[in-house]
Amino acid sequence: MARLNDDAQWIVLMGFMVSFSLFFLAIVINQSTVVGQTTAEAVSEFPKNDIRGVRDVIVQWAFMDDNDGVFNNRTNVQKDIQILSLGRQNSVVNFTSTTTNTNLGLRTYIDIHYNNGVTAYNAYNESYSSP
Repeated sequence: MARLNDDAQWIVLMGFMVSFSLFFLAIVINQSTVVGQTTAEAVSEFPKNDIRGVRDVIVQWAFMDDNDGVFNNRTNVQKDIQILSLGRQNSVVNFTSTTTNTNLGLRTYIDIHYNNGVTAYNAYNESYSSP
């Protein structure tokens, strides 16, 4: 660069600066795309609809009648819910219900544990009343 005049040196130096700044901007934009992608994947991995569906079935299970003494409806349905959630959604579901008699009528409390290996959902003492 000793043979170039001052104007030519200035042009070459500006060319280097522009190329390095474009390279730096390309790296920054590439990293921001990766961050946005992982954030979107984390949101899509939360199985909100799966949890709602299982929870609705468990609430129906809690109000099933099991007084026949022959078929054990609640026990069989509980096992079916656990087997189906494991087979179809690859999730472990455990749940219990407790019914108490209060001044306002029967009160049912449901405990739900849902885990699919990525997301764990626990609901303790969800309260439902029946007329």
